[in-house]
Amino acid sequence: MNKRYWWVIITYVIMQLSSIPIALFLKNWTTLSDQTMATILINWTIFSFIAALVVILLLMRPFMNIKDTSDRPGMGMLIVWAITGLVMAFTAQIIVSFLEYTLFGVELGSENTFEIMDIARAAPIFIIVPALVGPILEEIIFRKIIFGSLYKRTNFFIAALISSLIFGIIHHEPEHILLYAAMGFVFAFIYVMTKRIMIPIIVHMSMNSIAVILQFSQSPEDIEKMRERLEQLQTILIGG
Repeated sequence: MNKRYWWVIITYVIMQLSSIPIALFLKNWTTLSDQTMATILINWTIFSFIAALVVILLLMRPFMNIKDTSDRPGMGMLIVWAITGLVMAFTAQIIVSFLEYTLFGVELGSENTFEIMDIARAAPIFIIVPALVGPILEEIIFRKIIFGSLYKRTNFFIAALISSLIFGIIHHEPEHILLYAAMGFVFAFIYVMTKRIMIPIIVHMSMNSIAVILQFSQSPEDIEKMRERLEQLQTILIGG
């Protein structure tokens, strides 16, 4: 793996872990209120994500300026793939969510998403993290670097499987590992078909943005009622 790739990964890991020492310091060495500490951590998260994005884009700059596009789809096909990828991603999400619930009894919805939305309601500017910055970072790390490096040495299935499992683990929701893995497969497939990392980034950003907008427009109570209705519907469909 290229040395710059390792620096990108190190930057991403530092970003992910950077809030831990700050949280410990605020909790053990200050007398700030919980609300004030939460505000500081939210602002730090936004800053760390943006800072990591700037550093990673600078590190990746030599790989983004490749001029040979002879074997890549034209703009029209890229638009088609972006729309197709979004449909594929949502379809995979629905199917895998149904399988998780049917086979393993995993409840609908993601606690990770609910926590993000709680933060976004308290600080709306935080939306830029899951809707914009996060997808860019994740596609560069998991698709361009991890999947891309493995794909050169193995085949699509092995490369997509390993990168997608890591993608799932990093979200700290082991009960939804299949769901995140399915998303990873879809994004990897789009990347291979278009040969442009920007297309899975656009699909990922669009998917997250739609989810954020839909949930942000409803109250937590409405979302919980919707989850209950969907679970009742799935119970009926599987004869439970």
